[in-house]
Parts: sequence; C-alpha cells; structure tokens
Amino acid sequence: MANEILLTKEGYDKLAKELDELKGPVRQQVADAIREAKSHGDLRENAAYHEAKLNQTRLEGRIADLEKVLQFAKIVERPAHAGNSAHLGSKIKLKDLNYGDEMEITLVGSFEADPANDLISITSPLGSALIDRSTDDEIEVHAPAGIQKYRILAVGR
Repeated sequence: MANEILLTKEGYDKLAKELDELKGPVRQQVADAIREAKSHGDLRENAAYHEAKLNQTRLEGRIADLEKVLQFAKIVERPAHAGNSAHLGSKIKLKDLNYGDEMEITLVGSFEADPANDLISITSPLGSALIDRSTDDEIEVHAPAGIQKYRILAVGR
C-alpha cells in the first residue's frame, strides 16, 4: 500500500465511522455468534461455528485495512485558488457528447471511489482527464469501452 492515501474529508469521516462500527457493535455480534455456535457442541462438524470464525477473519481483515488507510490518509481539500477547475473533491456536471446524456460526478481518491454512486477516482481514465479542467472544456477519455467525449457543464465544490 502506498505511503499516502488521498481522501476527501467526507471520505475520511465515512471510513472512520465504519471502523468505529466494526470495532464496536459488529465485532461484538461476531463474538456472540461464535459463543453461540460453540455452545452447540462438537466444533469439527459445526457449520455455524466455522461460518462465524470465517466472518471473524473477514471482519478483522477489514478492520486492519481501514486502520492502515486511516493511518496513511492525507485529507485533501479542494484548493481555494482552484476557481472553477476540477480537483479532488470537485462536483462536476458533464454532458456525454456521444449520447447527449448529462451526469453529475464527484472526484475522490481511489480508496473511496464508488462509480455506482457517481464517486469517480482521480486515477481512473475519466478522473485523470478531468483534473485541472474547467467549465466548457471538452475532454476525450480513453477507456476500455473506447473513446468517450464529454463537455464540462459546471465545476463546483
């Protein structure tokens, strides 16, 4: 993992909240499930016990990942001098010039990217094409699906 992980303030807060939830109530629920499964006897043939232990392993892995990310996180705010150019944390309204569709996205760090919820990583083809671009700029994105063309309709916070 890189020494520095870029996150927006919202992304950092979301990950910190998830970590608190996992270390508190979720960890307690998994421990309770293990205790309950143990009470049913022979552990060698106890599917509930093996499932609970697998859930515990996954949970502890996620907790370790989140702790490492938050340890190396660098919160990056959209620069005040950015004007109307796109940076990490920018909300951007785009028009797809191939199909005429309009969409709104937010540029985020790679760890908090979620394309299904319009959170686009600055390291993705679309995100990297938008960095330092302004309203009315047209961009070409070389993506696995081919070349896509967009016009930036608005850049905001």
